[in-house]
Amino acid sequence: MSEPQRVSTVDAMAAAFDEARAAAARGEVPVGAVVVREGAILARAGNRTLELKDPTAHAEMLALRSASAALGSERLAGCDLYVTLEPCPMCAAAISFARIRRLYFGAVDPKGGAVENGVRLYDSPTCHHAPEVYGGLRESEAAALLRAFFRERR
Repeated sequence: MSEPQRVSTVDAMAAAFDEARAAAARGEVPVGAVVVREGAILARAGNRTLELKDPTAHAEMLALRSASAALGSERLAGCDLYVTLEPCPMCAAAISFARIRRLYFGAVDPKGGAVENGVRLYDSPTCHHAPEVYGGLRESEAAALLRAFFRERR
């Protein structure tokens, strides 16, 4: 078996954008997520709420589920998550429960975000685990992707 290809932060975020664009092509809100462990992509997903008829089928949730299955554990210690949009409260909580080490995201979400906006979950004293957070990666590109998607829907 060959060694998995190591990915940089730039490569991981590019993979998340690939997932977001694929979601848009399916008619889903263009959000993509990638879980990386020891420099290799462990899981990747884009939104599938419409396709699966599942309100929890956000990119982050699907990527976390896939990574957990791959590792055979509900804990993803040592894993990093890359996502194109600031996570919502549901996803932020799942990230905490999964014990994600670092969260990297693109665009902020003033209405639905829960990391830098809204409930600011990781700042709460009742938060079990707070990942290191790095926001604003390719922020303008992520925001433009979302704006274009919703402009087409109006």
